[in-house]
Amino acid sequence: MLLVALAGPQAASASDGLPSYIATEKGMGRFPLSADGKAAPIYVSAEDYPGVARVAKHLQADIKMVTDAEPQLLVGKKAPKANEIVLVGTLGKSPLIDKMVRDRKLDVAGIAGRWETSLIQVVEKPMRGVDRALVIVGSDKRGTIYGMYDLSGEIGVSPWYWWADVPVKQKQSVYVLPGRHTQGEPAVKYRGFFINDEAPALSGWSKEKFGGFNHKFYDKVFELLLRLKGNYLWPAMWGNAIYDDDSLSAPLADEYGVVLGTSHHEPLTRAHDEWRRYGKGPWNYKTNKENLQAFWRKGMERMGTHESIVTIGMRGDGDEPMSEESNIALLEQIVTDQREIIANVTGKPASETPQIWALYKEVQDYYDKGMRVPDDVTLLLADDNWGNIRKLPKPGEKQHAGGYGIYYHFDYVGGPRNYKWLNTNPIPRVWEQMQMAHKYGADRIWIVNVGDIKPMEFPLEFFLDYAWNPDKWPAERLQEYTILWAEEQFGSQYAQPIAEILAKYSKFNGRRKPELISPETYSLTNYREAERVVEAYNKLVEKAEQIYEELPAEYKDAYYQLVLFPVKASANLNELHITVGKNQLYAKQNRTAANDMAAKVKELFEKDQALIKYYNDTLAGGKWSHMMDQTHISYTYWQQPEKDLMPLVKLVHASDGPAMGVAVEGSDAWWPLEKGHAELPAFTPFGQQTYYIELFNQGKEPFNYKVQSGAPWLNVSSTQGTVDKEQRLLVSIDWQKAPTGVQRVPITVTGPNGTTVKVQALVNNPATIKPGKVSGFVESNGYVSMEAAHYTRAVDNGIIEWQLIPDLGKTVSAMTPFPVTAETQKPGGDSPHLEYKMYLQNAGEVKVHAYLSPTLNFNASDGLKFAVSIDDEAPQIINMHKENSEGAWNKWVADNINILTSTHNVDKPGEHVLKFWMVDPGVVLQKIVVDTGGLKPSYLGPPESFYQPEKANQ
Repeated sequence: MLLVALAGPQAASASDGLPSYIATEKGMGRFPLSADGKAAPIYVSAEDYPGVARVAKHLQADIKMVTDAEPQLLVGKKAPKANEIVLVGTLGKSPLIDKMVRDRKLDVAGIAGRWETSLIQVVEKPMRGVDRALVIVGSDKRGTIYGMYDLSGEIGVSPWYWWADVPVKQKQSVYVLPGRHTQGEPAVKYRGFFINDEAPALSGWSKEKFGGFNHKFYDKVFELLLRLKGNYLWPAMWGNAIYDDDSLSAPLADEYGVVLGTSHHEPLTRAHDEWRRYGKGPWNYKTNKENLQAFWRKGMERMGTHESIVTIGMRGDGDEPMSEESNIALLEQIVTDQREIIANVTGKPASETPQIWALYKEVQDYYDKGMRVPDDVTLLLADDNWGNIRKLPKPGEKQHAGGYGIYYHFDYVGGPRNYKWLNTNPIPRVWEQMQMAHKYGADRIWIVNVGDIKPMEFPLEFFLDYAWNPDKWPAERLQEYTILWAEEQFGSQYAQPIAEILAKYSKFNGRRKPELISPETYSLTNYREAERVVEAYNKLVEKAEQIYEELPAEYKDAYYQLVLFPVKASANLNELHITVGKNQLYAKQNRTAANDMAAKVKELFEKDQALIKYYNDTLAGGKWSHMMDQTHISYTYWQQPEKDLMPLVKLVHASDGPAMGVAVEGSDAWWPLEKGHAELPAFTPFGQQTYYIELFNQGKEPFNYKVQSGAPWLNVSSTQGTVDKEQRLLVSIDWQKAPTGVQRVPITVTGPNGTTVKVQALVNNPATIKPGKVSGFVESNGYVSMEAAHYTRAVDNGIIEWQLIPDLGKTVSAMTPFPVTAETQKPGGDSPHLEYKMYLQNAGEVKVHAYLSPTLNFNASDGLKFAVSIDDEAPQIINMHKENSEGAWNKWVADNINILTSTHNVDKPGEHVLKFWMVDPGVVLQKIVVDTGGLKPSYLGPPESFYQPEKANQ
């Protein structure tokens, strides 16, 4: 777990880069938690919370796992005499701890009266008969529990030791350093996750392993939540009801100190499935008020004194919108009546029972139209189910006593398509949205929908660590966080490369959810996009497999779950769809290789199923059976298919004898079918340095070919040879010998039966600029593509500055103005902006495409705005939410980008400066593409143009 060490010698830490309070060697003042085969006994007062004693058993087991020495656990009224002892207790609940405070043996000034705060300290001679004690004290029940789990994490027990089979790091001895060690107080009061969309994977697994979602299952969930420093849970609810399924589950949660809630559409602690089981009449308050009130009253009676946050309000049956006739007055009456039930059952004012009203989907519209709930109720704001926060409090407005929270999603069932299978949540994007929530004061509750829990291990731990202390993890430390997390699971030797794999695969998956990938997603012909995607994924697989082979055997199961499987499965799925696309293109061109692509599709589909089967049946001895049952191929609309089916492929019938076809990069046409010449993309010293010509066979017999270049400085990788099915020829330019200016050079390809195809190469070797003599970006092939992070100059104003968010976005990184609570700016002059120097080949009209993260209009204005200008023209203000239709939103979230276009006129060729101006905070720029007339369709946009930083920035 991630920790603040307030004192003590410097020691290596696998938590957050700060000094650890654990050592493996004896030293001055160090407390021997376990040394020389003997562990110090642990004492908990019998008057303390039962949950504290329960977790002390976990600490006992953890110490044994680490050192193979099991400490004695004593729960009683008096502590035994011992040279060294571990004293665990909660202020006000442990007489022994309280006496130490009164006797001034223990200073708790830093934790007393705080929320969920713990202190770990070595105390000399705390009482008679004890020479030294390691004291773990909490300000409240969870504070004490977090202190114990933090110690477990520091000695080498990952929170994922059970849920991901992460090995415990063995040590002969462990010592606790002298000093005061605390994690501080959490920034967000309630932090947790929602088990949702849990069929078929988690439901099938839990039924096989535990008999269902019973208290045995939840025992593992509660432990995980607390080890991750969370405290709040929305339990599984697809046909499940935690209170009704097993009467032991809710009391167990209360013993642990886990705060139970119910989801956004389950009022007064009643799971929705309970209405199916016991409800009478329709789920309609206008027509069935009495039955609904009785149903809810029973939920409050059942809750008793258990710590809970009660959901109020009402949505339609089955998490649907309310009926058309519903109105604000009715919904306000529902809330009033629900609070009356709460007060009557609890015997105290409703304001003394924590409540939330979830502004989810259309419920936010009711709020925006004026609906209000009592001031003590927490307003749970929501994202759009795709990780984009819909609404935040307004800075400076009257403080809402109940505070604000955020309901976020790592998993979702709904349009434009379900995404449930793998982690698609790169932490830079999670960070960017949640730091906004933090800065805008939405800090009462953070809860995230994690689907089946697995495989969301990494982003879930980040979400909860960030909720605990957002200021500890600025954008600059996100890479460090990933390395430390990898080190915590797998040790230091491979932490750096594993972190790179984790970051890259989630970034790649974040470009477009796996369920949305199709043969049409990535361009097969433009910018070699599809090839680059497959190559990048497969390089990641190669690196991941190499580490897997080198890891000690005990790490392999954990590594497969957390790293290798998601990387291999994601890479394979992307290649599968791209190969289907190739099969369809090749069939259109009547290539015999289309049949090879069809066979490869089958091979990749079978590989997908084999990876799933290994995860379910073999991994960790079958421990995770059913956990990868989620379908992810063959979607036809938003809802998941019943089973994965191999995509349809096409076969071609080869003609007798040989038949040559020719295709060129940048086109899906083929020759000699097409009239006229084939034409390659233009060559310049500032663009891609090779383009391909593909020769392919449409017949059964191989053929010979010859290639003739029309200029000695235009090179073709092969001038003659034999084609069985297909061959790619690379064309390049010898720029040292090529003449200046624009040249058209023919390339003649001669094949069987006298077939001849001419391919034109347009070569532009400008005399005015050379690669070593220009700075900034240079146009090539009708566009300039500039990554946001590669600006020439960032102009701040003393209050607002430009923040780089490393690795955020579909390609490189992103830029955004900080602080995110800044006021709207008028663009122009020296107001905040980014400058990008670029060299354009021609004058005339250009279109500027700004690639923005799909941030929503969270401040309820008429839309977030930015501005663009070239040189000294007046900035054009652009509203990124001008089109606010459902169709536009579907495209933004499916593509995970919002591309806005402005038109400008450039009066002359040569050097120009594009300026991207801040207007509103929250606009996140990933990339800028200037189309000068040659931009071609692609999913990621063209690769970055030739770029030479100015010397001052080098």
